[in-house]
Amino acid sequence: MNNTLLVALGLVLVVEGLGPMLVPKKWREMVSEMSALPDTTLRRIGGCLVVAGAVIAYMMWPSK
Repeated sequence: MNNTLLVALGLVLVVEGLGPMLVPKKWREMVSEMSALPDTTLRRIGGCLVVAGAVIAYMMWPSK
């Protein structure tokens, strides 16, 4: 199980690093625009991402 978590963490880091690596100017603009959003909007976005990630992890979890 520890190996699975490390692989998942590695994939998250790869996906998160693609934006600043490939299009740093657009990525910086997006981060700047997101920092101007109200806290409630950021919480909703974060909540949706957490739920989507949990659903994907549940669907991909190997069953016995």
